[in-house]
Amino acid sequence: MQAIHIGTAGWSIARTVADAFPAEGSGLERYATRFDVAEINSSFYRPHRPSTWSRWRDMTPDHFRFSVKLPKLITHIHKLVDCRDALNAFLEQTHILEEKLGVLLIQLPPKLAFDDEVAGRFFDDLMSRTSALIACEPRHPGWFTPTADALLARTRIARVAADPAICPAAAQPAGWPGLCYWRLHGSPHMYRSSYEDRLGGYANLLLDARKAGRECWCIFDNTASSAATSDALALKGLLDAKARRLQTGDTILDAMPRESQTEA
Repeated sequence: MQAIHIGTAGWSIARTVADAFPAEGSGLERYATRFDVAEINSSFYRPHRPSTWSRWRDMTPDHFRFSVKLPKLITHIHKLVDCRDALNAFLEQTHILEEKLGVLLIQLPPKLAFDDEVAGRFFDDLMSRTSALIACEPRHPGWFTPTADALLARTRIARVAADPAICPAAAQPAGWPGLCYWRLHGSPHMYRSSYEDRLGGYANLLLDARKAGRECWCIFDNTASSAATSDALALKGLLDAKARRLQTGDTILDAMPRESQTEA
């Protein structure tokens, strides 16, 4: 079965949950002892030195993966048009992560309407130059149509399931079905509200998507408070507990006489 990856935007460790992590090591090294993915949002605002990407790659375990957000120069200024040089520079940086580059994240500005030709050209070009999975978070209503969904599926781009969602469809993953990517920004208070009362529902969504053979990422972006780290730990704990119960049930079933298994 595909994996379920839980993490946060960035890897800051809130003081309220610091005891859940080792005391020694850098912030990223400590974070990576509990989570297997992290989302790099700083790349949206500025490029990083090659040595920075190398350091992030080398200080994390072999199984660790990063999701990296495309620069606003590409998405918000060029609006996916005439941005080949900027895209080249970005890919040159991110590919330093090597196999630890898991997902490229495209967050589009709210005013960028869907244009089949523009989006198709950009997505085809991007897909031809990276082996990373790609997730897109559109924020204009024009992207939530069958036509847009078909383009995303054709170009192997997963549409992000976001909260808060600009419309009901935006809360559900769509596009290419091989990847389901949730970005939880915090609601009702953006970047601050906790998901403590909703984690069970997200756990079920993630498990259902995994059963369907999809790779699943859930990133908590409610980082303006201590909620992101605590929510991610709690969701991971819920999933681990469900896995243990399932494993225990399987063990019990395997130990039962065949007649009892049939009755069960």
